Amino acid sequence: MPIRLQKELQKMKKRILSLGTMVEERVRMAIKAVETRDEKLAKRIIVMDQEIDENEVEVEEECLKILALHQPVAVDLRFLTAVIKINNDLERIGDQAVNIADRVVSISRRPPATVPFDYTLMAEKTEAMLRESLDALVNLDADLAYKVCLKDDEVDDMNREIYDKVKAGIRSQPERVGYLINFLLVSRHLERIADLTTNIAEEVIYMVEGEISRHKLKDLG
Repeated sequence: MPIRLQKELQKMKKRILSLGTMVEERVRMAIKAVETRDEKLAKRIIVMDQEIDENEVEVEEECLKILALHQPVAVDLRFLTAVIKINNDLERIGDQAVNIADRVVSISRRPPATVPFDYTLMAEKTEAMLRESLDALVNLDADLAYKVCLKDDEVDDMNREIYDKVKAGIRSQPERVGYLINFLLVSRHLERIADLTTNIAEEVIYMVEGEISRHKLKDLG
């Protein structure tokens, strides 16, 4: 591998990992905002999203520049194509954190009501999946990436359970439909973060093994 290309790829790996750390922090902040009903924190998350958007554009432009100038092949080409996809998934995870923050702003302005469920386990599972997918990326660990993918069904089950509980809550508190629907949307955004995190893990598997794993993972499930 030409030394210049090697340096460019190392630099790109650091950039995508830096973006991943930034997005992970935003998700953590969004979950904390839900737990504390902190409107001020939620608004901070919304304002800070521009930083993620700008970094996403810069990473994509840099990847395209490397592809054009160096025309990498095999493993290096797989790395760059995977980074482009992971970059997009990270930006979309950042958007989901903003969506959660929007729900918190709405919730914080309404009188509190009894919520018939707890987000703790779902939030912890989603955060762990994101953290592990980024660890898999750092270490190019396909085994860890497979484990992340297999956890997605657990988050899906939790989302369905919360949906059922929200329906029950609406029946018992019909005057609080809007309030409870906001919590349902938070659940949906967490579930979407888990989906996007699974996409990242699948791209890590592609980097390491050179094969698209989506259908293989369905068979394992």
